[in-house]
Amino acid sequence: MKNRVAALRWWAEKIGKENVVARENDAYGIERRQYLTNEDKGKDLAQEKLDRITCPYTRMSLRLQEAFGLRREESIKIRPGWADQGNAIRLKDSWTKGGRYREIPVGTEAQRVVLDEAKRLADGGSLIPANLNYRDQLKAFRAQCQRVGINGVHGLRHRYAQERYVDKTGWESPARGGPTAKQLTPEQRSIDQRARLEISLELGHGRSQVTAVYLGR
Repeated sequence: MKNRVAALRWWAEKIGKENVVARENDAYGIERRQYLTNEDKGKDLAQEKLDRITCPYTRMSLRLQEAFGLRREESIKIRPGWADQGNAIRLKDSWTKGGRYREIPVGTEAQRVVLDEAKRLADGGSLIPANLNYRDQLKAFRAQCQRVGINGVHGLRHRYAQERYVDKTGWESPARGGPTAKQLTPEQRSIDQRARLEISLELGHGRSQVTAVYLGR
């Protein structure tokens, strides 16, 4: 059922009627079931490919995905000037999956640099050119990524989650060769659970268990 609904979403997206199919499988009573492995699915943004992106808005959206773990839609709809709160960025519910408002900390100089550059480019608006709507920019984003061979941008969220895990725990996640849950001491398990919950919230999820997809278990 999940595969069939995914196919319907693909079809709805192609004909420009994304709202025909609900974003969440819960709307159809489809059970959440995840098949987890400790495989590293994280991806880095190759500078060589990024430099070949000719659309500055697409290039900036990709950089924000890498820096803050944003979903593709969020990185396109974001209004950097409104989002910037100094030590955090805020995401409107209308930008996010499931309509969940959230905040993500700005904790590194690299994040601050990207955010400031995004603000200059957007000039008070979003990362959608003034002459386009979201659907048009999404098509342009896909075409640009396909042209230079940038695939699987969700892997940027995986990498963000993995790096945040190291920051919060002091050791690598199981997906990157770190200790599994069974290998942690009781004290480490407490740190692990707190870190997973915080990362889950930063990614726009509500349950720490979801992070197993990004971090392994």
